[in-house]
Amino acid sequence: MPKKILFVMTGADHWTLADGTRHPTGFWAEEAAAPYEAFKAAGHTVTVATPGGVVPTVDAGSLAPDFNGGEEGARRVAEVLADAEELKSPVVLADVRLDDYDAVFYPGGHGPMEDLAVDADSGRLLVRALASGKPLGVVCHGPAALLAAVGEDGANAFAGYRVAAFTNEEETQAGLADKAAWLLEDRLVAAGVEVQAGEPWAPNVVVDRNLVTGQNPASAAPLAAELLKRLSA
Repeated sequence: MPKKILFVMTGADHWTLADGTRHPTGFWAEEAAAPYEAFKAAGHTVTVATPGGVVPTVDAGSLAPDFNGGEEGARRVAEVLADAEELKSPVVLADVRLDDYDAVFYPGGHGPMEDLAVDADSGRLLVRALASGKPLGVVCHGPAALLAAVGEDGANAFAGYRVAAFTNEEETQAGLADKAAWLLEDRLVAAGVEVQAGEPWAPNVVVDRNLVTGQNPASAAPLAAELLKRLSA
C-alpha cells in the first residue's frame, strides 16, 4: 500500500555565522534527492512542508560535481530536484496534521541550523512524531531541528536517544567550525542526546526505537532504505 511521507525542510537560504555574516545555504541536494527518489520509486507519496510554506532553497554548493561523484551524478541530482513538483509547492509547516502521514523525514544542509533549530511548530511536530511511533528520519544537519523539540517538562524530547548527526570533526574538515556560532554535535550533547559519531563522511545510520538518523550526505540513501523497510513492515 502506498504511504504518505512528510518532508520537513528548511525555509532558510542562509546560515548566520558567529560574526553576523550570512553564509549562503539551504538544504543539501543529495539529502533530499536520494530519499525522494527512493520513496517515489517505492510508490509512496511525498509532501514537502516548510516554515511559512516558502519554497526551499537548495545549497548551490551541494550541486557541485565534487559532492555528487562527478558531472553525471551532479546532473542526475539536479534533474531529480528540478522534476520534484512537491518542492515547488510546499505546505505551511504550522498547518501540518501528523495524522495525515505515515512517516516524517528531515533532510539537512546548514539551513536547519538557521530556522528549524528554533522553530516551535517543527519542535511540536517532532515531539508528536516521536511519541506516535511512526518512522521518523533525520539526516546530517537535520538533527538541528531536534533542539526545538522540548516537552511540557522543559526537557528535550530526544534526550537519552542515540542519534547520528553531522559531527564537529566534519564541520572542522568542511572549514566552517571556527566560523560557526555553535556546533550541532555540541548542542545535541548539551540537550542530553547521545551522538554516536562514525568515520567522517562515511555512511552512518543509527536506529533508536522509531527514530532513524544519519550522520552526513552519504547516509541519506541508507537512511531512506531503513525507513522503507519500516514502512513495509
